[in-house]
Amino acid sequence: MPVDSDDELREILDYDTVAVVGSSTTEGKAAHEIPKYLQQQGYRVIPVNPFADEVLGEQSYDSITDVPDEVDVVDVFRPSEEVPDIVDETLERDDVAAIWLQQGIRHDDAAGRAEEAGLDVVQDRCMKVEHQRLVGGS
Repeated sequence: MPVDSDDELREILDYDTVAVVGSSTTEGKAAHEIPKYLQQQGYRVIPVNPFADEVLGEQSYDSITDVPDEVDVVDVFRPSEEVPDIVDETLERDDVAAIWLQQGIRHDDAAGRAEEAGLDVVQDRCMKVEHQRLVGGS
């Protein structure tokens, strides 16, 4: 079942470490500003971008499988057609609790596979918007 209740969203927003796949070094882009917001709210943000050494003062990794630290939530800022590969990489890990596909991103088949593997999946929603709405923050 996809995550759609506020209680389920709050549970995901209660985690600490967010790996941001597709994070950007470009100020003003959503893939930069939303992770920056999450960082300001106290989340540990781990950037995943093969074209950047560092994003928001944190070391960037080439893929989710390269991240050596524990990850609670994988937040995706890549096109919908890339979601199946990101889900495959995420499922190689045993520490991820949820995959969050940002606003405008969805892939029902890949989301279904992640759910079958026991992960919570949010599609087509902005993590910043939901955090501000349900938790508060500026």
